[in-house]
Amino acid sequence: MAPDPEKYKQLDTRSLRGLAHPLRVRILGLLRAEGPATSARLAKRLAEDSGNISWHLRQLANTGFITEETELGTRRERWWRAAHDYTRFDIGDFLDDPETRGPVRTLVREVIELDFQRALAYSGQAWPREWAEAAGFNSVLLRLTPTELKDLLAELLGTVGRYDADREPEGAGDVLIHIHGFPRPDEEEGPATAGSGT
Repeated sequence: MAPDPEKYKQLDTRSLRGLAHPLRVRILGLLRAEGPATSARLAKRLAEDSGNISWHLRQLANTGFITEETELGTRRERWWRAAHDYTRFDIGDFLDDPETRGPVRTLVREVIELDFQRALAYSGQAWPREWAEAAGFNSVLLRLTPTELKDLLAELLGTVGRYDADREPEGAGDVLIHIHGFPRPDEEEGPATAGSGT
């Protein structure tokens, strides 16, 4: 099943620059996961200055990631919501532009860092047996060509897409699925040998 283009934002050069900041990635993630919020609420949640959050909210709005939630707002309080459920990002779209290498690195690093922090938060809590037994952490080393890796990731994302976030089966809760696939860095020589320069 093809993804619904109304549900995602496809990154281009302009929107990449608009998102490639650690605080903006976190703000957007909170708006997607927890729903609309004001700059004051986000500032408290992220332990940041409200004025700083307001500035980053404007940058996210200018690049189409968020929109004002006018039904909740007042003259003194602006509410913001995510404009899409998720972001699509193909590193290959940016490999030929040296000016995007920094923003690509920033974005990828922040997404991986957030995934790691969420997994650590999960591991530090006690969960009911059914959730503890259902969760899993797997790492698989495969020998693949670049084409096979691309096809495998597309197949995995297609499988995940069958479980639409709008479903409400009894006993359901929010679940994070992290899918990463990348060439294994040479641990002796360091990640610079891994290829693309991103």
